[in-house]
Amino acid sequence: SLVFRAPLLDAFDVVGFDPRGTGRSAPVDCLTDEELDAYVAGDPDPDTPAEVADYKASVFGFGAACAAHTGALLDHVSTIEAARDMDVLRSALGEEKLTYLGASYGTKLGATYAELFPDKVGRFVLDGAVDVSLDLETMSLDQAAGFETALRAYVQNCLDSTDNCFLGDTVDEGLATITGLLADIEEQPLPAGDRELAIGNAFYGIVAPLYNRDYWFLLSTALSSALEGKGSALMQLSDLYSSRGTDGTYDNNSMEAIYAINCLDDPSSIPFGEVAAEIPAFEEASPTFGDVFAWGLTGCRGSKARSSEKPLDIRGEGAAPILVLGTTRDPATPMKWAVALADQLDSGVLVERDGDGHTAYNSGNECIDTTVEDYLVDGTVPDDGTRC
Repeated sequence: SLVFRAPLLDAFDVVGFDPRGTGRSAPVDCLTDEELDAYVAGDPDPDTPAEVADYKASVFGFGAACAAHTGALLDHVSTIEAARDMDVLRSALGEEKLTYLGASYGTKLGATYAELFPDKVGRFVLDGAVDVSLDLETMSLDQAAGFETALRAYVQNCLDSTDNCFLGDTVDEGLATITGLLADIEEQPLPAGDRELAIGNAFYGIVAPLYNRDYWFLLSTALSSALEGKGSALMQLSDLYSSRGTDGTYDNNSMEAIYAINCLDDPSSIPFGEVAAEIPAFEEASPTFGDVFAWGLTGCRGSKARSSEKPLDIRGEGAAPILVLGTTRDPATPMKWAVALADQLDSGVLVERDGDGHTAYNSGNECIDTTVEDYLVDGTVPDDGTRC
C-alpha cells in the first residue's frame, strides 16, 4: 500500500471504509459524465454578464441535480452521521476502542468522532488537519492563501533547480506567466487531443499537482506545453483532480460527494451580488487564485439538502491523546488549521512537518513517520509542538 508504511501494516489490520454518500456506500449522484465534464470546464471566475449567468446556472443546476438523483439520502450524508457509522464499524469489529488515522477531511471526521464518543477514542492521528471552528469565509480565505503559498514554493523551486526557469527570472515573473496563461486560455481554450482545455480545466490542472511535491515536475511539463499552445498535459492533471478516467467515465463520485457533504455540514453561502465586495480581501490572500475562491463562497446556494443534526462544539473532552499533524506549506489544509484544531481538542498534541504538499505522514519525512508509527504501534506520545 502507498498509504501505510511497513510498521503499520505489520502491527495492524487496516480497515478502510467509504463514508456514507461516497464510493460504494450508497453514492450521492448528481450529474452525468458529460455534465460533470462541463461543470469542471466551466469558468470558476466569471467576469462578464454572460459568464456570471452561466456560473449561476451551474450552481443552481448542480444542487437541483443532486436532489433529483439522490433523493432523501442527501439530507443524511453529514459528517456527524458518518462519525456514528464509524462507531458501528468499531463495534462490528469487536474493538473496545477505535485506532484511527484520518487525513484531510478524515481529520474532521475523526475530530467529530472524538466529540461524540470520547471514551471510545484509542490512538488517533489526524493528518492535514481541518480547523472545525471556522466559518465559510475564513476557511476560504485561508485556503486561497494556502494555494498561493504552494504555488510560490513551486515557482521558487523552478528558479532554484534550473539555470533559467521557463516561467521567468523571479517568483513574481513566474506567477505573472501563469496568470497570463490562464487569461489566454479563458479567451481561447487549448486543443487537448479530441477535447478542449477550458479555463476550469486549466485551474484544476494547476491546483492538482500542488497537493504533492512529487508531481511538481508534471506541472512544469504541463505548463510549458500549454505555453506552446498544447493543452493535453494540463488536461490530464485536471482529470486527475476530478477522478475522470481516460475512457471519459469518472472513477468515483468525489466531486459530487464533496459538494453534498460540505453543503450539508455548512449550507452557508453568499448571494452572487456580494462576491464583488469580497474580491479585494481574496486577491490580497491570493493574487493568482483569489477570485476563484471568492466566487466559491456562492457554491452552496443551489443546495436543497438540510441536516437534522445540530452543529457540535468540538472539544473531545476525556479522549485519549490525539495527534494533530500539519505541514507548513500545505495548500489545502494550512498549518494554522492544525495549530487551531490541536488547541481546540482537549487532548490534542500538535506535530508540525516543515515541507510541501498536502498531509504529512509517508511524505518522505522520517521524523514524522516514526513519530506517527511509535504512537499508533506503541502508544508513545510525542511532545506537544514537535517539529519535524
